[in-house]
This record gives sequence, C-alpha cells and structure tokens, in this order.
Amino acid sequence: MYRFNHIIIREWKRILRLKVFYLVMLVVPVFLFSFYAVIYQKEEAKHLSFAIWDDDQSPVSRQFTFLLEQQDALNITKRISSEAEVEKLMQQGKIMGAIHFPAKMENNIYNRHPVTVTLYTNATSLVPAKMVYKAVAEVVLTASSGVILKKLTKKGMKADQAMALANPVKLNSYQLYNSSYNYQQYLVPGLVTVGMQMILIISSMLALNYEWKTETMQELYELSNGSAFMVIMAKTIAHLVVSWANFMLIAFVIFPFFDIGVPAATAKFFLIYSLLSVACIGIGMFISSLFKDVMLSGDTALFYTSPAFVFSGFTFPRWAMPWYDQYYATIMPYTPFLDAFLKVYYMNLPLHYAQADINKLLLFCVVMFPTAILLFQSQFKTITDEKALGAVHN
Repeated sequence: MYRFNHIIIREWKRILRLKVFYLVMLVVPVFLFSFYAVIYQKEEAKHLSFAIWDDDQSPVSRQFTFLLEQQDALNITKRISSEAEVEKLMQQGKIMGAIHFPAKMENNIYNRHPVTVTLYTNATSLVPAKMVYKAVAEVVLTASSGVILKKLTKKGMKADQAMALANPVKLNSYQLYNSSYNYQQYLVPGLVTVGMQMILIISSMLALNYEWKTETMQELYELSNGSAFMVIMAKTIAHLVVSWANFMLIAFVIFPFFDIGVPAATAKFFLIYSLLSVACIGIGMFISSLFKDVMLSGDTALFYTSPAFVFSGFTFPRWAMPWYDQYYATIMPYTPFLDAFLKVYYMNLPLHYAQADINKLLLFCVVMFPTAILLFQSQFKTITDEKALGAVHN
C-alpha cells in the first residue's frame, strides 16, 4: 500500500509540475467549458430577421402580418415584392425567412376556396429555419381559422358550431425536455462532456509513455517493484480524482453560473460521468502502453476522439447513419455515456433506464485495463531484461 500510495502522490505531483499535464487537465477545462457556455449565451433563436411579401394587401393579410409581428421568434425587417428579392436577401444573410400572401387571398378564404401561403426559410441553419416554420405555422393555422370563424358567426351561426366547422381538429403540442429550443441548455452539456472525453483520453495517454520521455521509467519500475498492475491502477486513481475536480467545476460552477442543467439529477450525472472517466482513462492507458512514442500515441488518441461528437448521435440520429459509422460510434465511450446522460440527466429518469448504457461503459473498463496491464508489463520486461543483461556483462 505504501508503494501504491506513493505512485498516486507521485502522479499528482507530475500533473501539477509538468506543463503537458496541468495545461490539458486543469487549465484548458476552465477556459474551454466557460467558452462553450458563453457562445450560446443568447440561449434561444429569437428575433430572426423575416420578410413579408404581400400581394393581397387586404385586412386579412394585414391581420396575419400583425400576428407574425407578435411572435418572439420573428423580427419583420423587410417588405418585398418578388421571389428574386427573397433569394437575394437570404444570400446576403439579411433574412432567415419570408412569407408570401397571394393575391385574392382574403376573397378565397371567405369563399372557402383553397389558399396557398408560401413560406421561405434558409435551411442552411436548421434550428432557426425550424423556429421560423413553427412561428409561422402557428399564426397561419390560428388566423385562418379565426377568419372563417368570424364569417360564420356573422351569418348567425352559434359560436360552438362555428368553431367546430372552422377548426374541427385541435392540436395541442408539447415540447418536452427542451421546450424553448434553448441552445445553451441543450448543446453546452454535450460539448462539455465530449470535451472531457478528449481531455481524459489524451492526459491518460501520456501517463505511461511520457515516463520514457522524461527518463523516469526506471524510477517508476523500482517504485512499483516491476508491477504494471500497480502502476496502472495507481495512475488511474490519480487521474480519476483530477477528473472529479473537473466535475466539480462543471456541475457546481459552470452549470449553476449559466443556469444550465437539472440540479436534481447531479448525483446520477456524477455516477455516469465517473464511469465515462474510468473508461476514457482505460483507453488512454491502453494507447500509452501500446506505443512508446508520444507523438504516435497522441496522433492515435486524436484520431480516435475527434469524431466523437459527430458519431455520438447528439446532432443526428445514429440509426440514420451508414452501418460502418454506427459501428465506429460503438467503440467510443462517449456514445453510451450520451445515451445515459440524456435519460438520467435531461429527463431525470431513474438509473435503471440507462442500465444497458452503463453496462457498455463497464465493458470498456473490463476490456481496456487488463489489455493495458499486459502490454505495459511487456514494457517493464524490457527493463528487467536490460538489467539481467547488464548483470551478465558485469
């Protein structure tokens, strides 16, 4: 236990002393996570520039325009008169959407003839385009029913009968778990945690082979009495504790300061975060024990971790990806972590809903650590062989 504890303390000292460790593990997270949160400080896509193309110029079209002006998501900045103007303004980035009210719209509505109102959106920005569509659809459906209702009641029909004819099917829509489409609430936790995966894998990737670079491997060998198991377990605990310090930064500083997350689910977040940390450390130790060369290990770690956010399914469903991309997603710990995170943190569900994802994270640990120990023990064997060869020569 003395040797074991000594290696843990020694690793903490290396983390605090060596720039390659303290920059990645302690300095970068503070700035990176704060930067992510500040990017989405505006939180929601509101006041999106919008244009009106009104060929009807009737009280009904003006009523529609008035209702559109009341939508928080829209900011009517332009009055236009052609589709060419819509395209030009979108190309210049001056509007996110536009609506066209056709000629004789009011007359056709009152005569119960079909009317086509055209909405233009800039779909290169998917979320703002959907916000524009949602705001416009709400106004058009409500206002068109209102026009018909007004006409029917003027003819003497009772209000409830008129409502049944004007709006026979009523739709109630509820957005759960991110009802306001809040960028900060939704994206920042995902970016922060995928950043943590990269930080943990890169830092733990340096934990073993950087000993060769700093010419301290012989010291580590003697301190551990040649036990790769002792070295890897002690260094894992040292790096896990540092990852917990970053969890404190995330859960009790960044998230509360920017009013992000679900405080009631913090304990469950800590559990799956710890599993992610151990899985990432295991992968880092595996890479570090596989290659003595630090540059090669770093390139491997970056190649492995860089696509995590894309393949995780955070912004695009995994089931819609090609099979080989889905397979690649399964070999990254962030994928099951994200699935568990969405369930137990965003939705605040009990842990058993994420049992399958937790099992996948545990599988990373079960596979990576024994493999890393076997590979690193072979590195220690070279030291033993060199010592034996030196003794023969002497």
